Amino acid sequence: MSRTAYLGTSEFAARVLRVLAESKHRPALVVTPPDRPKGRGRRTAPPPAADAARELGIDVLQTADVSSDGAIARLRHVAPDVVAVCAFGQLIREPLLSEVEGLNVHPSLLPRWRGAAPIERAIMAGDRVTGVCVMRVTAGLDSGPVALCEEVEVEPGEDFGALSGRLAGIGGELLVRALDLRDRGELALTDQDEQGATYAEKIDPADRRLSPREPADELERRVRALNPHVGTFLETGDGQRLGVKRAEPVPESDLAPGQLAARDGRLLLGTGHGALSLEVVQSPGGRPLPAADWLRGNDPPPSVPAA
Repeated sequence: MSRTAYLGTSEFAARVLRVLAESKHRPALVVTPPDRPKGRGRRTAPPPAADAARELGIDVLQTADVSSDGAIARLRHVAPDVVAVCAFGQLIREPLLSEVEGLNVHPSLLPRWRGAAPIERAIMAGDRVTGVCVMRVTAGLDSGPVALCEEVEVEPGEDFGALSGRLAGIGGELLVRALDLRDRGELALTDQDEQGATYAEKIDPADRRLSPREPADELERRVRALNPHVGTFLETGDGQRLGVKRAEPVPESDLAPGQLAARDGRLLLGTGHGALSLEVVQSPGGRPLPAADWLRGNDPPPSVPAA
């Protein structure tokens, strides 16, 4: 049985950790970044993987650099045979890279969507199929040889929260299976096809803004891709931001890009192609509301700038 350590940060990584901890490969140590400010109040809070590890009774090392002398010394003390990595967000450099084998859980069908935001980018691109892979950690960005993959269909209307939850459960099971195969000396690795590589760039603030010049179906995918964890918004003509939590394209074609209208309890936005029904919205400082409820206390805001 392999002695393992686990490197992870996000809620996705925390879910994978819980699956791993229930197996015979329960980690001896979880490495995760330091606490940092979160939310509107900017209160300092630990990463989800740290919370999960402590709930599971697993030792935790919080460090800003897993390749630092102190972090390497702690890992050497644990003496893992293999390091499992998932949504960690730090580069693993020498000498750690060569000292211990690493297996990385990545939520895409590699080589598609290497990088920081594979689930979000897959939804935004309209991919009908995505998945999870377990690969060997190398110096390149998610470019190591792949051990196991499993395809998953993206359900109609599925947002980041639902899809990431499904992928995390599968990712945990794949990781356990990969470690079982490794223990038996049966873990086969296949090099990735570099010609098929695409990159999932990190989500930045500009990604959150909904531009009415884009087609309605693209905007709907952006809303699904960035909710509930990041959020999307419209910049209205009165200088306010209206959060959009759920939306769907509708066939109305008489609204100009950026024009907002209330019709039969729906809040509609004209776009570059078709219209977008804003199903659940959120005023600044308020809570998410169905559009019909929101319209009972609010007039449609001025048209959204189409630039």
